[in-house]
Amino acid sequence: MASLVAYEDSDSEAETEPGGGGNAADQAADCSGVALSPGPGVISGAAEATFEGTQCMEPSPCADPGQCRLPLAWLWGSEPGCGPSPRLQWPGKEPVATTPAWVPSRPLSLWASCAPAGPKPLATTDLQKQLQASWDAPSPSFWAQDEAVATGNSAGSLHRRRNEDCVVPYTPKRLRQRQAAGTGPCQEPPGPPEGSAPAPLCVAPGVSESIQPHLNSPRKETRVPRTVLCHLWGHKGPVNSIQWCPVPAWSQLLLSASMDRTFKVWDAVDSGRCLQTYSLHREAVRAARWSPCGQRILSGGFDFALHLTDLETGTQLFSGRSDFRITALKFYPKDHNIFLCGGFSSEIKAWDVRTGKVVRGYKATIQQTLDILFLQEGSEFLSSTDASTRDSADRTIIAWDFRTSAKISNQIFHERYTCPSLALHPREPVFLAQTNGNYLALFSAVWPYRMSRRRRYEGHKVEGYAVGCECSPCGDLLVTGSADGRVLMFSFRTASRACTLQGHTQACVGTTYHPVLPSVLGTCSWGGDIKIWH
Repeated sequence: MASLVAYEDSDSEAETEPGGGGNAADQAADCSGVALSPGPGVISGAAEATFEGTQCMEPSPCADPGQCRLPLAWLWGSEPGCGPSPRLQWPGKEPVATTPAWVPSRPLSLWASCAPAGPKPLATTDLQKQLQASWDAPSPSFWAQDEAVATGNSAGSLHRRRNEDCVVPYTPKRLRQRQAAGTGPCQEPPGPPEGSAPAPLCVAPGVSESIQPHLNSPRKETRVPRTVLCHLWGHKGPVNSIQWCPVPAWSQLLLSASMDRTFKVWDAVDSGRCLQTYSLHREAVRAARWSPCGQRILSGGFDFALHLTDLETGTQLFSGRSDFRITALKFYPKDHNIFLCGGFSSEIKAWDVRTGKVVRGYKATIQQTLDILFLQEGSEFLSSTDASTRDSADRTIIAWDFRTSAKISNQIFHERYTCPSLALHPREPVFLAQTNGNYLALFSAVWPYRMSRRRRYEGHKVEGYAVGCECSPCGDLLVTGSADGRVLMFSFRTASRACTLQGHTQACVGTTYHPVLPSVLGTCSWGGDIKIWH
């Protein structure tokens, strides 16, 4: 039996006729040798085509739709080249009304996953077009029979078929619950447009009732927090850092910087609400710091911009532009008008907000500054860099003299790991360095800055994240985040693990103790949420 298969890109004589011409015998030549039976997916009946008889029968109503087989038209989608051919369309007009609700919808792209690559046979394409026509052209008689049944559910069926190819974004369960309730802990006022001046920060007058009893009382021992006091949602990107307000009377305020190009001020103790959102940057905000007076916020981001914002008026007291992306900011302890700025550069710069100019520069053979830490009340400071080699980490931590810009030492840390964050102990002359070797290293804060070989705090994971670490106000506990979302606390004296909290679903990159309230801890994660523990 001679093959009647011709490819679309060939010069065969099978495509010599125009699309609208041909008789019944010519139409039968395009049909394959597949016998079709009408099924419940076809409204009036399917076309019956046989190769030997070379004739195509007119559509006939199905006597028992329940016994009909599943039509092969379900195997084809609506991609280009699969529509009904003008030669194979059934006579009659398409009904305007919708299909009955019980008719199952077509699969989205089952044909696309089963179709072979390359040119398709013409007979296969025409058979596909014929079966597509049988799906889209219901019989008027059958429609009239079930019109009353389809009227009630036609809207739902149309909605389902219209949204077959739509991709619905996933909404977390916690967010769905808050939307259903109409309230949530992150109900915040809408922020100003990007680049515009923010509104003044509205803070209740007086001291918070939660903080007032602890202001004049002696500091209590820090205990391990175990319960979540509030869960703050509002950032649309990873939260890089958080910091409590350094003024004890306003220490209920929490500052957060995020990759969503904003930084926010929260009432994280009393109400758990966002008080103000600042959209001053065009790219991610990598660093944001409270001024020591608690009335200003210094921010820097990947857009090379520096802003000093007054919270009471919402105005910009200082705006500058660096020549590199900013990752670290620290105020000079002896003069709050001067701050250090580091980032994707081999140089750390000291800015004066009164003149808006760079007053000093600290240059080393590095590529990036990861963190900055002041020692000895500001006469010296440490910088953590990305410089490391295979066998040692020369220049990983550098000690600088602030006034002369001279290097005091660059042979502090001799292991082959970088240190994304540094933390100073509140009572003893030592500091901590978070390493990418998945442990916390302890160093002396006086020259020659020796590393302790007896105490090492390990058990968490860093894995390239800028995971922060901090000491408790009493100095007895150390806290660090982890790349797997955990929060780990260690005993400072024994280096043993005191507690492990299952904090976040993504990497926990920031941890900070409250400066006044005992046993209150704030954590932030790469997932964009903030938790306050008690």
